[in-house]
Amino acid sequence: MSTRNNPLAGHGSPLLCYVTDRRSLAAANPAEPLAELTQKITEIAAAGIDWVQIREKDLTVRELADLTGQSLRIAKNVAASRSRPIRVLLNDRLDVAISERADGVHLGERSLPVGQAKRLIRSAPVKRTIGESFLAGVSCHSLEAAQQAERDGADYIFFGPVFATPSKAIFGAPQGLDRLAQVCRSVSIPVLAIGGITSENATACRDAGAAGLAAIRMFQDARHLSGVVAAIRQAFNS
Repeated sequence: MSTRNNPLAGHGSPLLCYVTDRRSLAAANPAEPLAELTQKITEIAAAGIDWVQIREKDLTVRELADLTGQSLRIAKNVAASRSRPIRVLLNDRLDVAISERADGVHLGERSLPVGQAKRLIRSAPVKRTIGESFLAGVSCHSLEAAQQAERDGADYIFFGPVFATPSKAIFGAPQGLDRLAQVCRSVSIPVLAIGGITSENATACRDAGAAGLAAIRMFQDARHLSGVVAAIRQAFNS
């Protein structure tokens, strides 16, 4: 991991990120999907994850801002009882991330280019609303995209899909562990593996060089989430 101007320099491994997907929740109250999601975010944050990436692309700006604000309050309350902060990242919407004082923005390969996003983040008006630790990360699906993201100033990369998963089927066949390892060797910023991640294959991702894991179902559907998180941390640090 590069330490030059990277807010993640010195962070221990693994970085664990819950990517939200309210539509796949088995909602106790289908009429209140956002309430169900905020409850799930509370549970997952309390279980010991590091980041929550809000990925609810169909919400209105107002709904997204409200959800981001609630998530930040949840993160602050949970973090007060443990030694590590919890970052709330917003998918794509840099404007909402800035206005709500989130902890970062996560960009897709077809989103606002990360270089442009970093220039906006560094601008004087932005610096009055967000801190130096604000993150800009990118989802990458090829070695070339990962290398370009680093050159453009990304703080971290999501690479995948590593394994088969319905949520990433549109990105083609799984990349596999060998390609994950190639990407991890080729960049100096943290790489989080995504796509079909489970507690059973977490160690293999670590061995490939991943600095952490990002997932929907592994965190969202776990019956004993704190045990899953503890097992992953033990596997990464063994």
